[in-house]
Amino acid sequence: MDQGPSGAPGARDAHSLPGCYRHPDRETGISCVRCERPICPECMVSASVGFQCPDCVRGGSGTGSSAVNAPRTIAGGTITADPRLLTKILLGINAAVFLAVLVLGDEFVAHLMLVGAFPPPEFGWEPVMGVAAGEWYRLITSVFAHQEFLHFASNMLLLWWLGGPLEAALGRVRYLALYLISGLAGGALTYVIAAPQQPSLGASGAVFGLMGATVVLMRRLNQDLRPVLVLVALNLVFTVLAPRIAWEAHVGGLVAGAIIGYAMVHAPRGRRALIQWGTCGAVLVVVLVMIVVRTMALT
Repeated sequence: MDQGPSGAPGARDAHSLPGCYRHPDRETGISCVRCERPICPECMVSASVGFQCPDCVRGGSGTGSSAVNAPRTIAGGTITADPRLLTKILLGINAAVFLAVLVLGDEFVAHLMLVGAFPPPEFGWEPVMGVAAGEWYRLITSVFAHQEFLHFASNMLLLWWLGGPLEAALGRVRYLALYLISGLAGGALTYVIAAPQQPSLGASGAVFGLMGATVVLMRRLNQDLRPVLVLVALNLVFTVLAPRIAWEAHVGGLVAGAIIGYAMVHAPRGRRALIQWGTCGAVLVVVLVMIVVRTMALT
């Protein structure tokens, strides 16, 4: 276990991980390679070997390359002043759509929700609406749409809890890619497995993607996995037992999030961008193939 110097800010008792020297409430297993103070994902700056704290980066400016001294997250993203900005924007978009659904009613949400084909094509009715009818946009709009307050509130609470630390650790662009691709993967699996006329909506696929990535990140940082594993397990149990739950979206998002999260935090520095964005592209290709094959089967 990494420990800070005696008397250093963030030091704790021997039975727990130390707290970040800038954010004492955040436990971490990573230390600055120069001063050995504990640092959380928000404070990590990638160096040629390991990570440095922001103070050492500033103090060492001019002694190393600009690439090393530029503040970077564990995944290579840029460290920003507000590490939760994108999470707040996503929360705002979801809230705005939820309010629009409450005001405009069922007719509005019918154009946003994920549905394969309704009525089923074999009925011979026209027009048929749904992804199979060419409305692929539903795979994205459904990720931001909610009808019930409890569904909306639970997803937004998880988005706030999980999204902020992930955004700080990955950087905004990588975090947004993780969120959107996880949501798309959850919608694609629902489209493939569920009945064509079964409606589905909500940010659960994207949120489960954040869960999968959080497990990977915490393992990478040698942090205690038990709290997040319990959270994932409870949500999976609820997914199976609760009625009217699109379990396909949860499983699809969880798997996609874990795969993308692993590539984000484990990619070697020299090939980081290639592996990270290559993995995102590979997951997207799999999702698109699933959608195309399912559409061909329904039309």
